[in-house]
Amino acid sequence: MRRESLGTLLALFGMLLYGLEPVVIKANPSNPVSFAAFSALFASIILWTVLIFEGGGRELRADPSGIKMAFLVGLFGTALAYLTYSFGARMSTAINAALITRSEVLWSFLLAGIFLGERVTGRLVAYSSLILAGLVLVITQGRAVEPHLGDVLLLLVPLFWQAGHVIAKRLPYRPITIATLRNTFGSLLLLPLALLTGPEFSPLVVAEGTIIALGQVVWYGSIKRINLSKATTIITPAPAIAIGLGIIMGESFTPYHALGFVLIVLGTLGAVRVKSEVRT
Repeated sequence: MRRESLGTLLALFGMLLYGLEPVVIKANPSNPVSFAAFSALFASIILWTVLIFEGGGRELRADPSGIKMAFLVGLFGTALAYLTYSFGARMSTAINAALITRSEVLWSFLLAGIFLGERVTGRLVAYSSLILAGLVLVITQGRAVEPHLGDVLLLLVPLFWQAGHVIAKRLPYRPITIATLRNTFGSLLLLPLALLTGPEFSPLVVAEGTIIALGQVVWYGSIKRINLSKATTIITPAPAIAIGLGIIMGESFTPYHALGFVLIVLGTLGAVRVKSEVRT
């Protein structure tokens, strides 16, 4: 399979996986910082088990040059992103949190263009706009969005995610190794804060840790093959997956849902057809 096609398929699979995550997080009854720490720890245990079993530890011994940079992936992509999301969501609303964190695609255009030399085409921007417009309709249901103080923190969440992704794309390791290091460092950074805020263990950590482990391996496999900006555009509709599951399980379906899903599908299908390019 061609590199571009495989990277695109991995991004689509990642969108489905990350669409399940809000359902698990919403059901979590424990301290959010504790939940994030134990979820990252469980994900790292899964990934280390696979990595050691396949002898992948040799990759790190042969080339330890990227370990320090991998720490930054754990710092930005896991620790800082989880903390700002947890506190920002508490000071804002669920709708604001869902919408603002989807601005990740805009941060992706900026950072990938500056640091990775990716060419962000007008077509990709147009398809991203369709997706974002569809998400606004689905999530807000036509209601006005009221700004909150926590929105400033929520704006930092996608910036931290994308900063971690830019660093990860440059690491000399395989996707599973990058995901392993990210969750190892992320959990080590979050665990002391979890102890300070009151450690609580929820069985949902198993589900969240599994989604994180598989989702990140798939995600890094995608951005190693296609542009970060394209992959981010493709996973942008992930919250709509959770909403779609709710509708299938009996929640109300409105005209806003219908129009929003049409825009999301059209935008995603269009983004899939855009070829990854770098500036010459």
